[in-house]
Amino acid sequence: MTHSLNPVLLIHGFLDRHTVFKPLTRYLSQQGWEIHALDLQPNDGRQALPILASQIETYVHQHFGAIQRFDLVGFSMGGIVTRYYLQRLGGNQRVERYVSISAPNNGTLSAYGLPFPGIRQMRPDSDLLQDLNRDVATALEPVKVTWLWTPFDLMILPAKSTKLPIGTGVQLPVPLHPWMLSDPRALKAIAKALQQ
Repeated sequence: MTHSLNPVLLIHGFLDRHTVFKPLTRYLSQQGWEIHALDLQPNDGRQALPILASQIETYVHQHFGAIQRFDLVGFSMGGIVTRYYLQRLGGNQRVERYVSISAPNNGTLSAYGLPFPGIRQMRPDSDLLQDLNRDVATALEPVKVTWLWTPFDLMILPAKSTKLPIGTGVQLPVPLHPWMLSDPRALKAIAKALQQ
């Protein structure tokens, strides 16, 4: 690749750790990207998502220069955590490209399964999602946004809840939610989004 690549920060989902990105990290690293990832604590929904978003803010402060631009990838619950960072913690001034993968941007019915604060915030019409969706178009306008989703998703219910009203949507026929981080078609789509 001839153009310079931004470092990429990967944010995992519910009950995941950064190791869930192994296939993606390997794929992107081989093409010249510098990859960063952190483990959100706790990762089980017991903590409100804005608290997890502040962990991204801290990581960025510690690992990137004051004016360093970077790209951000959020998977599943991490898609909402990253949106909070972008829309409410000033991340939209630092992040050049944002890739949202199978995130419950409009809520998921599966979030009714647990009563924890972070899980409740992923329910359809939660206060947090209503707040984020109110100004998503203007807040993310400075960022190149791509969102990936699969119609076969059984974690994001309904699957089309992943859709954002801005950016570029990419539909992939990936059969399972976690495979959005390892299916070759998804890896290719993510890499393409990070080159736009």
